[in-house]
Amino acid sequence: MRRIFKESTTLRRLYYRLKMARAKGQSDEGRIIADLAKDAPRTFVEFGFHPVEFNCAELARDSDWRGLLIDGNKRQVEDARSLFSDRIKIVEEFLTLSNLDFIKAMFPKIGVLSIDVDGNDYWFLKHLIDTEPTVICVEYNSTFGTDTITVPYDATFERNKKHPRGWYHGASLTALSKLCAFHGYGLAAVSSAGINAFFTKTGCLDPETAWKPNLFREEFSNIVPDEQWNSVKHLPFERV
Repeated sequence: MRRIFKESTTLRRLYYRLKMARAKGQSDEGRIIADLAKDAPRTFVEFGFHPVEFNCAELARDSDWRGLLIDGNKRQVEDARSLFSDRIKIVEEFLTLSNLDFIKAMFPKIGVLSIDVDGNDYWFLKHLIDTEPTVICVEYNSTFGTDTITVPYDATFERNKKHPRGWYHGASLTALSKLCAFHGYGLAAVSSAGINAFFTKTGCLDPETAWKPNLFREEFSNIVPDEQWNSVKHLPFERV
């Protein structure tokens, strides 16, 4: 059944349209973004994304907002193009540090920048943070605990090739917070499921006390964060 669903464009897109009415992030990301972006320019950039379940989904449905969605998955990009109006530009691109600059030219000012690529998240944020988005949403890796570390940059990064469970990717919450603090941002919120962190110019949370484990990862694997860390700690890291 799952194979039939994946291979049937009509079935898949019908399912997505039915889900559009309640499209949200992975936990409470949509509500957090709506609260933090009340006075932001009505523009967003998000990469990677799922056709209907992504952090800025509620903004994409709001006619006041324009957006840019980017993903390297051809099918997901084509499905999303069938669901959204021309207000939302959808680009198929496997992103690296050498091809990010088109994002900077997309809008005069970015209201919300959302990064979730399960790999080079820290390095992409470092490259784009000078666009000064009002709200930054970026996935952190709770498996890394509160040490200020990130995976080294790798232009061909694929997390499931790096670690059998896909737990070696991205950066810790403290590493992302340190990068954002250098550019005048503070931690404003962490999603309830312990997946995404949100930064604004007025955020003032302490990342070490705001840290939460990835509840989905712990639930599906039945492995606690300390044991998750033991399975990746031998791999390369950069301290930032």
